[in-house]
Order: sequence, then structure tokens, then C-alpha cells
Amino acid sequence: MSTLEMTVEELKSLPPSKLEEAAGFIHRLKLASVEPRRGALESSFGCLTAAEAEELEQAIAANCERIDASQW
Repeated sequence: MSTLEMTVEELKSLPPSKLEEAAGFIHRLKLASVEPRRGALESSFGCLTAAEAEELEQAIAANCERIDASQW
């Protein structure tokens, strides 16, 4: 049995008040994982000049692999 399946089974056995508490905890865990990524993105926003951004965009266009969705 997977961790997810075991956790779901344990959640099923909780009384409603404890289930609400567990749901709140899970929600806080999810938010906690988003915040560091959001902070990193916000701190790097605007760090390139327009010329640097253009150069980066051209390098990506010239050197990065293209994915053909019809090949999936």
C-alpha cells in the first residue's frame, strides 16, 4: 500500500473535528511549498535589462529543443 493510500485510510478513521484539523494542516503545507518559489520569482523579476532579455530570448530560440506535441 502506498503512502497516499495509507494516509487516506487513516484520514477515514478520524472524527470530523480532527479531519478538519488535518485538512487545515495539509493546506498549510501546500502553501508553504509555494511561498519560497514565489519569493524567488519575485526577487528575480526585472533583474535583466531589455537588451539582456532580448539576448536571452534569442539564445533560447536558437539553441533550445522544440517539442512537437504531435509526437507525444
